[in-house]
Amino acid sequence: MKAIICTKYGSPEVLKIVEVSKPLPKEDEVLVKIIATNVTVGDIRIRAFDVPISFWLPARLMLGISKPKKEILGSIFAGTIEAVGNNVKLFKVGDNVFGTTEAHGGAYAEYACVKETAAITLMPANLSYNEASALIFGGTTALCFLKKADIKKGQNILIYGASGSLGTSSVQLAKYFGANVTGVCSTDNVELVKSLGADRVIDYKKLDFSNEGIKYDVIFDTVGKADISKVINSLIPTGKYMHSVSTPGTEIKIKLALLGSKKVFIGGTLTVDKSILEEIKELSNLGVLKPVIDRVYNLDEIVEAHRYVDLGHKKGNVVISIK
Repeated sequence: MKAIICTKYGSPEVLKIVEVSKPLPKEDEVLVKIIATNVTVGDIRIRAFDVPISFWLPARLMLGISKPKKEILGSIFAGTIEAVGNNVKLFKVGDNVFGTTEAHGGAYAEYACVKETAAITLMPANLSYNEASALIFGGTTALCFLKKADIKKGQNILIYGASGSLGTSSVQLAKYFGANVTGVCSTDNVELVKSLGADRVIDYKKLDFSNEGIKYDVIFDTVGKADISKVINSLIPTGKYMHSVSTPGTEIKIKLALLGSKKVFIGGTLTVDKSILEEIKELSNLGVLKPVIDRVYNLDEIVEAHRYVDLGHKKGNVVISIK
């Protein structure tokens, strides 16, 4: 089968398309014929080895010294089950499924094996394979964070980076939970964020959100680019500061800045499980959550796809269609 391997850490050019053996499912696994995958921030960080200097050595030991131990990157997939292990009960051959391989990688390929108990479930009935793959990363992360923040009807939330994969999902879900949503994005993406249901949209190139004098119950930095002091000063006394891409150093800096206040920091890593994926599927079936796709590339265009995501200006998701 065709697969993309990461030959070493570096620029997108380190990704190469090769022929590898088709995997065989174990007794508790399903073999998924992957039809669509997604280029996520996690894929970019692993490929480029984008980690804080203080974590360079442990990260190398965990991920791989000169290249990733798991050469085939990619964690998001949508496709069809081609074979099942002898003990599999939840799925059958022919099922259309979507999910994540979690930390195991392997989705940049024509086939992958996944445990039936992992974050995999039947695809939403109203989505294509490309749309289903685009729903997963931003949708599951947004849902987990907004649940942690315990978003209430009528609360004011500001979403910084509202046009990205996580931002577009967060806008839709925050509106579903009844919040008053303010999105922050660039000029080109204002209309997109409005179309997703944001009550207000701030073009950061024209206006600094912290200069408005508005206090928010929750501020969600989905891209890690908001000024920490400005965020903290724009929260109500019991406000919540959510940060989806914080390094340990950033977390310490934020928590120190919050000392002596009743404001709360919400960050850290999240684990996607089957239950969260089921919730995302249901929200999609209800029409609450719709995937946003910026561009679609073929598998042999993976270098171009990574180059585009590296620019940091994508709207929603970049999908890889595997044909």
